[in-house]
Amino acid sequence: VLSSSLPRLVREFVAQNNTSQIKHVIQILSQEFALSQHPHSRKGGLIGLAACSIALGKDSGLYLKELIEPVLTCFNDADSRLRYYACEALYNIVKVARGSVLPHFNVLFDGLSKLAADPDPNVKSGSELLDRLLKDIVTESNQFDLVGFIPLLRERIYSNNQYARQFIISWILVLESVPDINLLDYLPEILDGLFQILGDNSKEIRKMCEVALGEFLKEIKKNPSSVKFAEMANILVIHCQAADDLIQLTAMCWMREFIQLAGRVMLPYSSGILTAVLPCLSYDDRKKNIKEVANVCNQSLMKLVIPEDDEMDEAKQSMTLPAEPTSEESLSKPEAASSGESPLTCPPCEELDITALNRPLSFLCSSERIQVTLNLDGIVQVLDCHLHDMSIGMMTRIAVLKWLYHLYIKTPRKMFRHTDSLFPILLRTLSDESDEVILKDLEVLAEIASSPAGQTEGHGPSDGSDMRPGPVELHVPARAGQLSSGMKGLECSPSTPTMNSYFYKFMINLLKRFSSERKLLETRGAFIIRQLCLLLNAENIFHSMADILLREEDLKFASTMVHTLNTILLTSSELFQLRNQLKDLKTPESRNLFCCLYRSWCHNPVTTVSLCFLTQNYKHAYDLIQKFGDLEVTVDFLTEVDKLVQLIECPIFTYLRLQLLDVKNNPYLIKALYGLLMLLPQSSAFQLLSHRLQCVPNPELMQTADSTKPSASFKRASASNIDYTELLQHFEKVQNKHLEARHQRAGRAEQLDRRVVL
Repeated sequence: VLSSSLPRLVREFVAQNNTSQIKHVIQILSQEFALSQHPHSRKGGLIGLAACSIALGKDSGLYLKELIEPVLTCFNDADSRLRYYACEALYNIVKVARGSVLPHFNVLFDGLSKLAADPDPNVKSGSELLDRLLKDIVTESNQFDLVGFIPLLRERIYSNNQYARQFIISWILVLESVPDINLLDYLPEILDGLFQILGDNSKEIRKMCEVALGEFLKEIKKNPSSVKFAEMANILVIHCQAADDLIQLTAMCWMREFIQLAGRVMLPYSSGILTAVLPCLSYDDRKKNIKEVANVCNQSLMKLVIPEDDEMDEAKQSMTLPAEPTSEESLSKPEAASSGESPLTCPPCEELDITALNRPLSFLCSSERIQVTLNLDGIVQVLDCHLHDMSIGMMTRIAVLKWLYHLYIKTPRKMFRHTDSLFPILLRTLSDESDEVILKDLEVLAEIASSPAGQTEGHGPSDGSDMRPGPVELHVPARAGQLSSGMKGLECSPSTPTMNSYFYKFMINLLKRFSSERKLLETRGAFIIRQLCLLLNAENIFHSMADILLREEDLKFASTMVHTLNTILLTSSELFQLRNQLKDLKTPESRNLFCCLYRSWCHNPVTTVSLCFLTQNYKHAYDLIQKFGDLEVTVDFLTEVDKLVQLIECPIFTYLRLQLLDVKNNPYLIKALYGLLMLLPQSSAFQLLSHRLQCVPNPELMQTADSTKPSASFKRASASNIDYTELLQHFEKVQNKHLEARHQRAGRAEQLDRRVVL
């Protein structure tokens, strides 16, 4: 009956334009058959609805809602044969109606997405036929309602079923291929779901998703002006941190293109981007591709920060870009899935475009008028967290320090608002195991200590101490008796030419660091100070450190530190200019520097003598050595004398050895050297110095016609206006303090031994 009488009856109603009768027939087929409780009736109803649609022909579009709804209901039937008949019926309905079914596309798509995961192979095969037909109709038509479809696509894209995912990706590929459908406008709605599908266990689905994402990226490169970069930035940030390598690499490649195409539009998302990118910089060769792309992202993002960012008033900026959400937003956490695929390449680019770093960053036409504010607080917070994380790799720490240095160069005024919070971790980083990290750390600290922005009112240290710089001219420090003892509360010296408000604070804290970490002083102390002398003014460094050590309460540390500074001064190539300045003491500045160094050098008797040798104050050196008889001569003391003898034989003291030829004008030099000889036991150093003094010529043989002229060394000394008597008294006072401190330590040690015995 259904196959013969029904079509004829429907065609008659169509010829009569009897709409009510047609609807009545469809209603009977739906309610009494297709939706019946009896399986055979449901089957007959489905066949009848399909036959009715065929009979209606082009007029079936007027009754599609009534025809489709009962068929879709049968998609959920428990009987797989009925589900198959439902697919067959809907196929015939859609085939007849063609483009007229598009207003009902969402319900059709919803039903098909469920059948795509059907366990019965026949049903699945039938749904695939219907799916292909529907795709052909959408491809041919220019009336597809993309706006109405996107919410459904956004919902279905988060399905965890592999077949449903495959179905979704196939439709996205189809819609991308249709010229009249601009899916790129709605990419922010589905991008997160696409990245989740990219982590599927099925290699085939992953490949399909890669292709889809690759096509989208090609479109983005072709039409960057129409891309909603800002709406997708945080989606990429989240997936750049995925555990799955393919997801992470793909997201990182997208991020690279976004930064280079969108330019400063990406700046508000810098903190999130850095959170994702920085850890990747320490990846090993197993993730080499991800590391390389992350490095390009990092450098490209750094180039977006410009000096103008320091001048913008953040409070007055009108931000038309979306605010940066946190990583805990409604985006679902990407699924991690293991994959046995071959080494990854960056989709869709097979090779990493390293030359992109040298290309000028393009700025979108649509964003040229958008005022973008640099979220410096967020960036600094991320950088600070990474520096505090002891588990991060060396390359990440170096990148963090490069960022800080770059920000201090480009935006110094704003960065100095964060200096007080950054300063402690920057000091702690000096204890890092890597020399490269320490070098970058010193560059940042040197920039903080020398930047003019450090003098800005309100950006100084927040501890309440007076950090205003001292006068430019060097002054001889006040006498020891007028100086407050200890380093507590010491933040500024009126006698030190600080480079800005943070310079003296840096010197104080660096010495505190050395005092608390003696191993750091022993292993890296000389390295750190030498590098600082290259980055900053060596005279300022030695002047300020000497000034601080003069107030140091830990006399043993002061002696060790003075010895370290003296060794650097006498042996480092970085200090060549400073040595020449001290050698002649021709200027008031050099003489004042000598006096400042001398007072601190008194913590170590032998270094004091070496300073006098360096500055050609031979008479005073001789006077000091005469005082050595009153000192406690220890093994350490003799070891330092031994080292001084070795230094005298080095190229630095070539001028001193040549002055031994002028016996008449340098008697105190010879006396001082003989004094050192008398202090030494019969050792290799004794033999070395003894052989040197044996080479001193007979003064009568060295007499010349002008030998009656006054000694140049005496003339220089007399013109220097240095109160050597006062300096000698200061030396005695400091040594008495050291003697008292040693006795106290010995007494405490003896008491401790007694307690142990008891």
